[in-house]
Amino acid sequence: MNYENIISSSENGIATVTINRPTKLNALNKVTIQELHHCFNVLELNAEIKVIILTGSGEKAFVAGADISEFAHFSVEEGAELAAQGQELLFDFIENLKKPVIAAVNGFALGGGLELAMSCHFRVASANAKMGLPETSLGVIPGYGGTQRLPQLVGKGKAMEMILTAGMLTAEEAKQYNLVNYVVPQNELIDFCIGIAQKIMKNSPAAIGQAIKAINANFKEGVDGYKTEIKAFGKCFGTADFKEGTSAFLEKRKAEFIGK
Repeated sequence: MNYENIISSSENGIATVTINRPTKLNALNKVTIQELHHCFNVLELNAEIKVIILTGSGEKAFVAGADISEFAHFSVEEGAELAAQGQELLFDFIENLKKPVIAAVNGFALGGGLELAMSCHFRVASANAKMGLPETSLGVIPGYGGTQRLPQLVGKGKAMEMILTAGMLTAEEAKQYNLVNYVVPQNELIDFCIGIAQKIMKNSPAAIGQAIKAINANFKEGVDGYKTEIKAFGKCFGTADFKEGTSAFLEKRKAEFIGK
């Protein structure tokens, strides 16, 4: 499918999804959110794709925020619906994807952009990246999961400070507060993420999907993460990947996983 605002490519089992609105610093609008949902859904169903890298076009921004012009005149009801739809279509959707999604944060990740990066399974930042949730400076709060995911990553106190001051973190500060896993030069960002993806691809896709589900369960209200882990652990025993992995270990050979 040809998209208006994103570019999707794949090679050797790794898909790269690039948000491509450079004149708007890759700001998220309704069309982009719909396209990302469709693209991630297609990639999850594609058995050849094992890992997804999400990034922004150009050298200035991953995603500089939501497209404010689309909702500046919304009513209370429309605002709530905007947040609900966005979380369901994209942010929660990515978080619960069975395939790992790495955010390659190549510049500004502000507002909805940082919320998008936080919905990915982990983040790698370029040295010039800056991250923040400036919504309170616009008279609103983060609505795409930012008030929930940021405290999970950086702690309640730092999240409170960031959201209430509308301040930004540098890439190195983001790493210090565990918001990103690594900081690398911008020209090395995608290759670095590919390197991590290649390490992931050596392991069982079936087990990886269950691991993502179990880890996420710890952060979901009303869900017992330990029980989810036990159930997911048991499910692994019924997979071809488990039989192959254990057989390969005992036979002292490299496992050939099929993801089932």
